[in-house]
Amino acid sequence: MDPSHRIVPAAATKTASIQDTANTLGLHDTLRYGPRSLATETRTRTELPSRLSKWEETQDNAKLTMLRNVHGLHAPARLLMERNIVSHSPHMPALPQTNLHLDILMGRDETLSPGDFFSGMENGHSLDIHTDMERKLRM
Repeated sequence: MDPSHRIVPAAATKTASIQDTANTLGLHDTLRYGPRSLATETRTRTELPSRLSKWEETQDNAKLTMLRNVHGLHAPARLLMERNIVSHSPHMPALPQTNLHLDILMGRDETLSPGDFFSGMENGHSLDIHTDMERKLRM
């Protein structure tokens, strides 16, 4: 948990690319802009996908930081411990399952997503319960 009150994920660090740092000859000006970075040149122009992938993590981090500032260090530690406990579900793998406890602790109990309606419909239910339990318990 990074103690930050950031609401939106941080933007990636901006570094110069070859197009931005070309001199009059069309070459990268290393003395003025520093060494060239191939990772910067191959990165896409938009940073939206990377920021969207970090959105939920950033929101959760902000909530845990505010919880820590209001109630003390024990509150986010307890919440993270409870999340860890309920995430290890003892359900049989062959039956359709949801983790309502984890949804409540994560604050997702009042939201509806396509996964709430369409989860598990694409591959159907397995009829061999014993094989599924052996696979889950690594026997």
